[in-house]
Amino acid sequence: MALTTLDPQTALVVIDLQAGVVGAPTQPYSGPEVVARTVGLADAFRAAGLPVVLVRVTFADDGADAVPGRTEQRRPGGAARPEDWDVVVDELAGHPGDLHVVKRNWGAFHGTDLDVQLRRRGVTQIVLTGIATSIGVESTARAAHEHGYHVTLATDAMSDLDAVSHAHSIERIFPRLGETGTSAEILELLAKTHDGSRRRPTVG
Repeated sequence: MALTTLDPQTALVVIDLQAGVVGAPTQPYSGPEVVARTVGLADAFRAAGLPVVLVRVTFADDGADAVPGRTEQRRPGGAARPEDWDVVVDELAGHPGDLHVVKRNWGAFHGTDLDVQLRRRGVTQIVLTGIATSIGVESTARAAHEHGYHVTLATDAMSDLDAVSHAHSIERIFPRLGETGTSAEILELLAKTHDGSRRRPTVG
């Protein structure tokens, strides 16, 4: 479904734009391209007084807290990941007002406080960006839809391990979960509907 609306209280939710993910080869957009477009959206959301949520994924070195099941494999011999693999990229870090969520699943809702953080700020809609389109982003979009949020997908601010998987999510799945638009289209709509004078609600 094409982009039409941004609710008065919309949050930007950024999925897994961290050192160990952004450096991997992705299609159809590179990690740096996804980061750059997400930075533009994040700056605009902050200027409008809207929440920015940075979600990152992490696991124990031995994978003991990884998603259970035969398809998820623990790292051999307890091998450690690079020290900074789960650190949010510098381009998005350093903004004290941003919310940070740590997940141990594909999606950002299960096992985290994301839903509580959004609802207590009156958020009714989320805009999603991140990597990978068909994994973390799609899982979060499905859960957001099931939790009753309006969902918008920034189609050029996400990417996948291969172009086919990305296209399947964009063309087949996302139109059933919410609205899709490019980052430029979202920025244009945000400028029309949010004047930048709003302040984030204070939560005690």
